[in-house]
Amino acid sequence: MQLTKNFVKAKNPCAGGYKWFLRDHNGQGDYQAVLDALVADGRVGDACWLLDQFGPTDAVLRLDEIDASAVVFAGTIEVRMGINVDSVVRAGRGIVAGGGIRAGESVIAGENIQSGAQIASAGLLRAGGDISAEWGIETADTLDCAGNARAKWDVRAGGKITVGGHLHAGQDVACDDAIACGQGLKAGGSVVAAKALTAGCGIQAGASVDCGEHLAAGWGMIAGEDIRAEGAIRAGEGIQAQGAITAGPGHGIYAGLNVRLDAWPVCARVIASERPSQLVSGHWEARELELA
Repeated sequence: MQLTKNFVKAKNPCAGGYKWFLRDHNGQGDYQAVLDALVADGRVGDACWLLDQFGPTDAVLRLDEIDASAVVFAGTIEVRMGINVDSVVRAGRGIVAGGGIRAGESVIAGENIQSGAQIASAGLLRAGGDISAEWGIETADTLDCAGNARAKWDVRAGGKITVGGHLHAGQDVACDDAIACGQGLKAGGSVVAAKALTAGCGIQAGASVDCGEHLAAGWGMIAGEDIRAEGAIRAGEGIQAQGAITAGPGHGIYAGLNVRLDAWPVCARVIASERPSQLVSGHWEARELELA
């Protein structure tokens, strides 16, 4: 794609960026070449703005590894080993790395992000498709994934976790803000959200589920330890914990919200170490004592 001064001006660029384009490129140039020149000149924000305006391409950048201050590519980035950037790694389409992906500011892709090791961002982590890591996923700010997010180790975020599909972690899921999953959430260890925790389908944790506000699942919840929330606990089907189920002061525990009353004994069972005092709806089922 060839950019011209009229083409760029129609997008209402900032004065500084437009002057740079006229001065350094004489008001014309290849799309990707202009992106590369902006990054090389330290104008990473302008490069990201240009990508926002003109969108992705079908080009593919294939390298053994990337170790740079920043990378902004309009197509797909494919790296045999790892990606290590001081600020931003951004692709109009996907990012695929055989090793880890680390960025000092943000990792952003219009489609999938795939790593053969750890994904670590000191800021934002965003994908228009899936995010998958053979190790863990860690971001100091928001984790925003339009598809499914999967990691064989932990998933940790300093900001909100928003996943359009399923969120799966082999170990813990921890968030200093709210967690919202369009489908289900499954963790081999604990799930901790400092604010609200919601899932369109079920929530399953090998250890405890802890939530700083309301806790809600469209289907059921199951935990290998306790289920605790500072607000209400709501489940479309049943709630099961090896330990206690506890809602916040003044709040209730509601199971079977999406199930007929006559189906509660099968589909809306509430099982815990003891009957929750805040249980409002659902079929309480005492756990049988295990024989020594």
